[in-house]
Amino acid sequence: MLIVVLLIAISLFIALIFLGVFYWNIRSGQYDDTYTPSVRMLFDEGKPAESPQAGEEKKS
Repeated sequence: MLIVVLLIAISLFIALIFLGVFYWNIRSGQYDDTYTPSVRMLFDEGKPAESPQAGEEKKS
């Protein structure tokens, strides 16, 4: 019976730690911008692929 009480106490302690970290993230602005990450993949950030010169073929 003692082990059940100990496990419940440990799980409540871990849950409070996670709740504290979640609250800290909300207060620091971690979840303020919910729009930009969903459209970030639509923007080109890299260099465009070079097209082959006229007369050259792609080598596979």
